[in-house]
Amino acid sequence: MDLSIRHIEVFRAVMTAGSVTGAARLLFTSQPTVSRELARFEHLLGFRLFDREGGRLAPTAQGLALFDEVQRSYSGLERIVGAAQAIRRFDQGQLAITGLPVFAQTLLPGFCQAFLERHPGVRLAISAQESPLLEESLSGQRHDLGLSETDILPRGTRGSTLFAADMVCVLPEGHELLAKPELALADFHDRPFISLAGLDIYRQSLDAHFLAAGVERRMVVETSTAASVCAMVRQGLGLAIVNPLSALDEAGRGLQMRRLQTSIPFRVQLIRPEYRPSSDLVDTAAQVFHEQAQALVQVLETRLGRPA
Repeated sequence: MDLSIRHIEVFRAVMTAGSVTGAARLLFTSQPTVSRELARFEHLLGFRLFDREGGRLAPTAQGLALFDEVQRSYSGLERIVGAAQAIRRFDQGQLAITGLPVFAQTLLPGFCQAFLERHPGVRLAISAQESPLLEESLSGQRHDLGLSETDILPRGTRGSTLFAADMVCVLPEGHELLAKPELALADFHDRPFISLAGLDIYRQSLDAHFLAAGVERRMVVETSTAASVCAMVRQGLGLAIVNPLSALDEAGRGLQMRRLQTSIPFRVQLIRPEYRPSSDLVDTAAQVFHEQAQALVQVLETRLGRPA
């Protein structure tokens, strides 16, 4: 049968409106056009859809049966339209993000809150990974966005600086060095020091700076994460120098931070896989990341005060 979508639309409009005149108004067309299309539809079907009674249309049993099927089809179409609208509004979907564990504790909670306030229907999948698994995962195009400390981008990715600030000093509440607005490397001479593990790139950079300055620290605890370093400092076991994100996360909870006179840069890269399909959702997430990072820079500057 040479049926068309237009025939179905006319039939549904007549059933919905209850008359040819009403159907014409629904379809923004003329009454003769609706009558002609309806008659053509009945001819193609080979049975009557309506009985004509004194100028009125009464659905036949066959017409009612067909209308049930048409309604089910339109319900499916409406679900498709609804899904398309939800996708356009970001009311559904999933975003896969990976990064070093330090970011799962610092950057990501604020990002998730800000992002989900705007797009509550999106599901965020967060994966915390250490190097080199992080770089391997990003190169494998398994995540939409990644967060890394290294300037060397994984193969098959592109990146941009998301956050940049210097490492900061962390001290327990009541420590005598809190009287100083910023600390020099010499202030750490012969003081107990909590350090990151030996293979950490920032540990290596700190060791090089202290060696060049001729400053001897008393290394009392070595641990693998900045959060653990801060916890040790809070217990009064020693002083430390950590990344500013971890310091901000811990500040005020039995721990204070101070600026370090020597600049030891800390950077966070926002990484996007080159070959994973992108979307407006990923672009929006990147924008929210940058907004959150800028807000953290401002909070950091407020906490530390402007450099002398």
